[in-house]
Amino acid sequence: MNDRTEIEGVASRIFAAIELSQSAWIVALHVPCQDKISLHRVASGDVDRLLVLFERARQTARAASGAEASAPDPQICCCYEAGFDGFWLHRWLVARGISNQVLDSASIQVSRRKRHVKTDRIDAEGLVRVLMAWHRGESKACSVVHVPTPEEEDAKRLHRARENLLRERVRHVNRIKGLLTLHGVRHIEPMRQGWITALGELETRDGRSFPPRLLAEIRREAKLLELVKKLLVEVTTEIEALVRSSTPAKGRRKAPPHPVASRLIQLRGIGPIFASVLATEVFYRRFTNRRAVASYVGLTPTPYSSGATHRDQGISKAGNSRGRHHAVELAWLWLRNQPASRLTAWFLERVSTGKSRVRRIAIVALARKLIVALWRYLETGLVPEGAVLKA
Repeated sequence: MNDRTEIEGVASRIFAAIELSQSAWIVALHVPCQDKISLHRVASGDVDRLLVLFERARQTARAASGAEASAPDPQICCCYEAGFDGFWLHRWLVARGISNQVLDSASIQVSRRKRHVKTDRIDAEGLVRVLMAWHRGESKACSVVHVPTPEEEDAKRLHRARENLLRERVRHVNRIKGLLTLHGVRHIEPMRQGWITALGELETRDGRSFPPRLLAEIRREAKLLELVKKLLVEVTTEIEALVRSSTPAKGRRKAPPHPVASRLIQLRGIGPIFASVLATEVFYRRFTNRRAVASYVGLTPTPYSSGATHRDQGISKAGNSRGRHHAVELAWLWLRNQPASRLTAWFLERVSTGKSRVRRIAIVALARKLIVALWRYLETGLVPEGAVLKA
């Protein structure tokens, strides 16, 4: 297809953008043969009204082009920014034959003026223009989010629930320690076994009996802490069942392990948690090359070069933050569990006499090399050089 055919194809399409919010949606429509962009306000979640607007735009486009009744309807190209509503709207639109793209809002260029006007209506118009540029072949106009399947999206819930429970556990432990420290009690550790029995004969540091209402509040926090611990054990058990083939409970079918996580866990130093996070957050999608892998987890360098100024700004920290954090943590574990690997030798050659700051910089570079090596291992079966598999 030549450039002229592509331009004619873009000119015959209807472009739509939806600015999502909790109260209302702003729908921007660009119909062929019209210069302006029409704006419409619909109630949040009113997909029936959205279909009415799209059908009305089709009729307007057919009337303006003078097409025959037997001619196919103009194609509708829609987009919205990734955010609070997730991907249900994308799946709903695609199921009804509407081409939709979920855009990364951080990739869309904005005005660099000190003060610029920003409203939902202006943002919706801007999304339409960005979408039209992307369909013209300007791939740098925006970044399109890779939409996971419902199964891939649901697989992320386990380790994310574990992260939330870990934060809740820390919050309750700190709350209990803070309440005890108000009266000088510092010897009780809420994470140890039998610490609740020590509350029975508890006294303040100045020799008074412990305040009864404060003690009751501590016991309530203790109940919440025990509940969080119990839920944490349940979620951790489900994660282990996700990456390993386990015996099912009575009345349930044996679920097969995750294909990617079960391969990652074969490497020494990678446990169920790291395998589940990397499998469901990073390696659930396909990458074209090693640069795409490193870019997705935000481990690519960001140089700044302008005129006589040349400096390195560190890594980009864009993309999947969970994958990046676990990649760096896994790099430290890799040094301990894979001492004979080539990646460990590369790290030790550069930081043998370096201080802590040099080691922290080098470990990020090692994390990038490690995440690329794991991608090659999953794609081609090539085990990282010198790495040891579990028995």
